This record gives sequence, C-alpha cells and structure tokens, in this order.
Amino acid sequence: MIRILLAEDMHMVRGALVALLTLEDDLQVVAEVERGDRIVPTALDCEPDVAVIDVDLPGLDGLTAAAQLAQQLPSCRTLILTSLGRPGTLRKALAAQVGGFLLKDAPADRLADAVREVAAGNRVIDPQLALAAFDNGDNPLTPRETEVLRMAAGGAEAADIARRLFLSVGTVRNYLTTVVTKLNARNRVDAIRVARDSGWL
Repeated sequence: MIRILLAEDMHMVRGALVALLTLEDDLQVVAEVERGDRIVPTALDCEPDVAVIDVDLPGLDGLTAAAQLAQQLPSCRTLILTSLGRPGTLRKALAAQVGGFLLKDAPADRLADAVREVAAGNRVIDPQLALAAFDNGDNPLTPRETEVLRMAAGGAEAADIARRLFLSVGTVRNYLTTVVTKLNARNRVDAIRVARDSGWL
C-alpha cells in the first residue's frame, strides 16, 4: 500500500483528488493539508511514501515545502500537481528534488500512475514541458541585472532601486534597458513576465 499525503488548498479540488486516489486498491491518502507550512510537520508525523503537493499554497509555497521535505524526510518522495505549467516552475521543482511534476489537466488515471512511479523511485515529468524548460537555456542575465529586475517586479521605481543598491538612477535604467534587450522583451513588464516564466526570478 502506498501512503499519500495530499497538500491542496482548494477544498473541492482536494476532495476530488482524495476520491480519485482512494479508488485505487494500492493507494491510501493518510493525511490532507491545505497549507504549505503544514506539509513537513504532518509528513514527519504520518511518514507517507509520497507527498502530492500543489505549488500555490498559503503559508509556504509548495516548492519550498518540497525542498524542506526532501531534507527532513528523504524517504518521502514528492509529486508536484499544479496548474502552473511553465518551464520556470518545472526548473524550480527539479531544483527542489521533486520526484514528479504533473499538470492538473492531465488525464485522471495519469495521477495514480504518477504516484506509483514516484513511489518506485522513478521521475515523472510531462515530456513537452521538460523540453520547453531545457529549450529556454540558462539565465542570460547577470546577478546584478536579475537583482534589479526582481526589485522592479516587486514594484520599486528606478529611484528606489538606485537608492537601495547605491547606484545612480541612470545606471538602473541602463540595467533595465539591457534586460529588456537580452530577453527579447517588448518592455519592462514583458521582461518580468519572460523572466518569471523561465524561472529566473
């Protein structure tokens, strides 16, 4: 019997997933949590074989929780189940040492199969998404360009960024212009979108 911890904040979705998984004779949902900061404590308490985790959770995001779980309970494998089918999200998931990455629009029977594969120590990743993640290549931005763009993404104006990084406003604007060019973006907002989708922010 494969013991499963399910982390999903939407009550209706969580209920549907539990119903789906319990239809399988070899799968058992032993714990449910709706917050990311409850994943590790609950897993340490019930010691599941697989944790099925959504990315977008209150308290702590699912990828951070998955990384913590890999360190504190390595016997528990992790399967990310998300609607965020972006290459950058997959890159972050792989960095968190997850065993699998499945989109919520996958066929229902795919979830049970993915849980079994992950429990067996295999890695399960949507092939098209994996291809897109590797096609994106490495981050073309320097650490300073990434830092400036991250602050801009947080809503900081050029003057604020300049003051916090001890730069001139002109230098900050030059960094942002360079970022837009490097990412083949239309403008700063588009550059932020490209960087986030690619997992560089």
